[in-house]
Amino acid sequence: MDLIWEILISACLILGGFFGLVGSIGLIKLPDPMTRLHAPTKAATLGIGGVLIASMIWFAAFGSGFSFHELLITLFLFMTAPITAHFLAKANLHREWSPDALPEDTNKSGWAIFTPGADTAAQALADEQEDPIGEENDA
Repeated sequence: MDLIWEILISACLILGGFFGLVGSIGLIKLPDPMTRLHAPTKAATLGIGGVLIASMIWFAAFGSGFSFHELLITLFLFMTAPITAHFLAKANLHREWSPDALPEDTNKSGWAIFTPGADTAAQALADEQEDPIGEENDA
């Protein structure tokens, strides 16, 4: 039975190492920031996740019992890596693109990164100061 656990742990370690290597090579070899963004995100989630799952299996099979630490770290990585990649992509849009150079949005709602959104209170206040209510009725 120990051999099966060792093979499973070794497979998780090899898989995690493979994804870490591929992510590192992709970070170096890919040409621009938007294509380079995909490689380290996969390396973080799948590579480190594989190593943490191997550690979790080792502690459950040979160590002092099941450890929730590795599970919590893995869940934290799976939740934060896509969010970090999204923020990096938005930062790249601000750095590299102008609003006119972006492709047309198919939903006709505009690119959220370049629109003011729902917070237009400052513009409404400026419009109110330029055109007071009393002047509309007198005209």
